[in-house]
Amino acid sequence: MRPLDQEARRDELAASLDEVRRRIGRACTAAGRDQGSVTLVAVTKTYPASDVALLAGLGVTDVGENKDQEAAAKAAAVAAPLRWHFVGQLQRNKAKSVVTYADVVESVDSTRLAAALSSAATRLRERPLDVLVQVSIDGDPDRGGAITDGADPDRDLWRVAAAVDQAEGLRLSGVMAVAPLGWEPERAFATLAALADRLRAGQPAATVVSAGMSGDLEQAVRHGATHVRIGTSLLGMRNTLR
Repeated sequence: MRPLDQEARRDELAASLDEVRRRIGRACTAAGRDQGSVTLVAVTKTYPASDVALLAGLGVTDVGENKDQEAAAKAAAVAAPLRWHFVGQLQRNKAKSVVTYADVVESVDSTRLAAALSSAATRLRERPLDVLVQVSIDGDPDRGGAITDGADPDRDLWRVAAAVDQAEGLRLSGVMAVAPLGWEPERAFATLAALADRLRAGQPAATVVSAGMSGDLEQAVRHGATHVRIGTSLLGMRNTLR
């Protein structure tokens, strides 16, 4: 695969970034919100570290990755000060690696994972690790996300949130979710908003709502998303990088 000329790639990313920012601005205006209340997380999975460096030069401050090996390599390669979000499904045996570079783990969905991250964070970090509890909107136990029906205590949403809140080395910052296939985004994000409100009632500092991607960021902003995770609309389809 022949890399694009870096100047041309920078121009391409700058144009996409401007459009994504305009979309966020329009969504905030429609929702009666300040644009500064929504953080763009650039999801750079499968894209090279050079793209991350270019985005940082364009003013992007938050970057998301979903595989530990790729994320660790990029975090080591990019010198720019960035806030790294781990957004993928995380196995407990990867906790020791992830806590060394991630500032936020958005995909905690079990009490056992919270315990593994706590153990690693207390040994390997000087500052608390920000954690979002990933919510399963549709309650499907075969997909990622904590559930609300109480059938599995390890993955019960409120037990997971309590485990994170009480864990040494972790800081409960809020919730994350992906709109399930077959659900209207409006319905999915309204459901998430209600759960986020319930969590904040007991944990006022858990203010982050990470929701919305390239296809549904407007609906997510309408329902209170504080962070939107954008990949395709920002970086393009992977097969364009030839």
